[in-house]
Amino acid sequence: MNYELLIARKIVSGKDKGNVSKPIVAIAIGGVALGIAVIIVAVAIVTGFQLEIRNKVIGFGGHIEVSNFDSNHSEESAPVTFDKKLYDNLKKTKGVQHVQTFAIKTGIIKTDEYFEGVVLKGVGSDYDWSFFKSKMIEGRWFDVSDKGRQKDIVISKYLAKKLKLKLGQKMFMYFINKDVRAVMDFHITGIYETGLEEFDKQYVLGDIGQIRRLNGWKPDETGGYEIFINDFDDLDKAKQEVNETVGFDYSNPLKVRTIKDDHPQIFDWLGLQNINVIVIIALMLLVAGINMISALLIIILERTNLIGTLKALGAADWSIRKIFLYTAAYLVGFGMLIGNVIGIVLCQLQIHYKLFKLDQSSYYIPYVPINFNLAHILLINIGTLVICVSMLIIPSMIIARITPVKAIRFN
Repeated sequence: MNYELLIARKIVSGKDKGNVSKPIVAIAIGGVALGIAVIIVAVAIVTGFQLEIRNKVIGFGGHIEVSNFDSNHSEESAPVTFDKKLYDNLKKTKGVQHVQTFAIKTGIIKTDEYFEGVVLKGVGSDYDWSFFKSKMIEGRWFDVSDKGRQKDIVISKYLAKKLKLKLGQKMFMYFINKDVRAVMDFHITGIYETGLEEFDKQYVLGDIGQIRRLNGWKPDETGGYEIFINDFDDLDKAKQEVNETVGFDYSNPLKVRTIKDDHPQIFDWLGLQNINVIVIIALMLLVAGINMISALLIIILERTNLIGTLKALGAADWSIRKIFLYTAAYLVGFGMLIGNVIGIVLCQLQIHYKLFKLDQSSYYIPYVPINFNLAHILLINIGTLVICVSMLIIPSMIIARITPVKAIRFN
């Protein structure tokens, strides 16, 4: 029979004589509940923010890019001869979800009153529109045919507002190609908004055939391949797999870059957000731990007579310590349960009703994002329980200093 657990249950149930500790215990439970709730919400917000921004950046260029070895990322892409065998092998590469061809061309959109430098991204019939479908606020995307060139184009809300362009309107773009100026007209079929102003102010999407025509490329030439993978956490591993698949061909040299290589400043900034989470977790656990230490010490002092009686009956110090550690673990667990309910309810309310809004021009997102991940919640609970109970082992050592004679006479 586990008498330590039996006595701990009696202490927790309040059936013994102790009453002084009840307010202190309530405060300690409240501290644990508040800490858990704050940690759950903080982790959900920060990881949600990271996920939203990351997915938006990836939506413009994929996880991995395979392009001409001579290409400079800051300029227009040099042509790559389309290799059907390589294209199919990339699709079969472990961890790869989708592969698509692309090309980019810098140009200027000019109206009667305004002009703006942009990057025309040419897409083919294999382009995955799922990202821009979710960001389309007016009109529609367009279908690309391998047999002809489309004059349809999709622009951002930022450009439409700045240049006073409307859906269905014709617009003109100016290009410089080998010191020769070219003018092309396009038909606006869709307007998107991602909230990433750095990208929205630059990118317009059109038919890759138009870029081939402007650059004088052959029908089998493209700017490169964009690759989407199943799991962002496997990005470095996927890059190695793609590198092995691409190999090196002197006649058609290619290089492999990840989205992190192309936009290191964004991903470094997102990585810094983890520091905020670490600070919040440390502070909340410290507050919860101090509250529980205070509550445990008061509970021990309040049950000094019980400790003396148990020692007189031959109970070991460790057995008595276990009684109070069981008691503290129950109180921590009860506080965690309350905190979980509060944190999860707040997260679900934000997910479904978007109660808390943000300034999209500053935060790139119109509302507070939530990444509700059960694995994160499980780890938070396990870590909190282990840390809090571990912090209580040292103050429980005060029991060893209590002598039976003085404890029984203690009032």
